Amino acid sequence: MALILVVDDEELVRRTIALMLKGAHQVAIAKNGVDALVQAAAHLPDVIITDIIMPEKEGVETIMELLRTNPDLRIIAMSGGGRSHNYDYLQVAMQAGALRVLRKPFTKQELLAAIDLCLDKAGD
Repeated sequence: MALILVVDDEELVRRTIALMLKGAHQVAIAKNGVDALVQAAAHLPDVIITDIIMPEKEGVETIMELLRTNPDLRIIAMSGGGRSHNYDYLQVAMQAGALRVLRKPFTKQELLAAIDLCLDKAGD
């Protein structure tokens, strides 16, 4: 079982992803990018799944800071596109270092497949 850190400012999203991962992986949650940086420093997760549009510290900035201190960290970025449904944020997240991206809403199978690909990449 891998440790997955789920970062999203919406409690319903955090709980839903935690339920999707129940039994397959250990899950830690963070309410925003600031919280994610603190948690990752305390217990480095195997994979981080982060939203892009969040208050306090948005996802792309969080990705860049996480990778600056842990360049081998495996990150999945997710976004519903915001109010404008602009999914360009996910391309920016990939340029910042995310290995995979997920458009909300996504299925449990899509989530698990993205995590598996990141974990397989960690073994390279």
